[in-house]
Amino acid sequence: MSHATHANAALTPRARLRLAKLIVDEGWKIPRAAERYDVSWKTAKKWAERYEAEGPAGMLDRSSAPHHQPNRTPQPVVRKIVHLRWKQRLGPVEIADRLGMQSSTVYAVLRRCRLNRLTYIDRATGEPIRRYEHAKPGDMLHMDVKKLGRVPDGGGWRYLGRVQGWKNRSATAARTGAPRSKHGEPLIGTCFLHTVIDDHSRVAYVEARDDETKETATEVLRNAVAWFAVRGVTVERVLTDNGGCYRSYLWRDTCADLGITHKRTRPYRPQTNGKIERFHRTLVEGWAFKKFYISESARLAALPAWVHEYNHHRPHSAIGKRSPITRLDNLAGHHT
Repeated sequence: MSHATHANAALTPRARLRLAKLIVDEGWKIPRAAERYDVSWKTAKKWAERYEAEGPAGMLDRSSAPHHQPNRTPQPVVRKIVHLRWKQRLGPVEIADRLGMQSSTVYAVLRRCRLNRLTYIDRATGEPIRRYEHAKPGDMLHMDVKKLGRVPDGGGWRYLGRVQGWKNRSATAARTGAPRSKHGEPLIGTCFLHTVIDDHSRVAYVEARDDETKETATEVLRNAVAWFAVRGVTVERVLTDNGGCYRSYLWRDTCADLGITHKRTRPYRPQTNGKIERFHRTLVEGWAFKKFYISESARLAALPAWVHEYNHHRPHSAIGKRSPITRLDNLAGHHT
């Protein structure tokens, strides 16, 4: 097996090994061995010491990155950058402006996380499609939380404009006694959509909740497993991101109680859970922002009908333009 060598390296791993063996195994003096291979005595001494400590494996190249990097971007900031890139598809300059950073630093983080190109995170932009799919329903559920700002009474700014939307927001906050932010903005709350997608069929299960606590997440999981069970599906695995509610002992114990194996996505790689991220985009475009809603309750009232339309009638391009529910038909024993 070949190993890459640094561009400026004077010796290949094989030559390093021969040099080190001359010094360690055959007793050559360091200056003589260094002259033989046309390197400095410091270089010869380094490879001899590494060979003596690690054997042939020590002859391979190591990363030149320093062990301690005090100026490296803190992980909480990295998470914010990844979130803004993935959820809002902002560029380095816009992200830097929001976070009060240098755009070059943001770009470096995006490159490190392989999010510097939109083609890495948006399949519609032209990257060759690389899909995987589990063999039968229930093999894997994808689960996540989509957060949406609540619609104020009278409607929001997307359809009424900023001025009227702000007035409606303020009136709703005053009626409900909601607090204000540190900047004086009225806060009317967030809707937490707990979404579950079956990997094989793309059938969706959605619950609108008031939070994303571990208690809520585990309750939704139990409800989803029961919902799929009624439709003849036994859940074996569930894939989530690394959110706090999915790292709790309660979540772990609930998965064990249900006989489900819990899998997590790689940190800062939302592409791993791409199916549910794509579903969220469909959900937002097809339901949340598709038309004018007079209130949050009006929007939530329309959610069950939209989920039914998605599952039973909407052709899904990833499964041959069939509706997802058709892939749950196990009457003929297709998946046993």
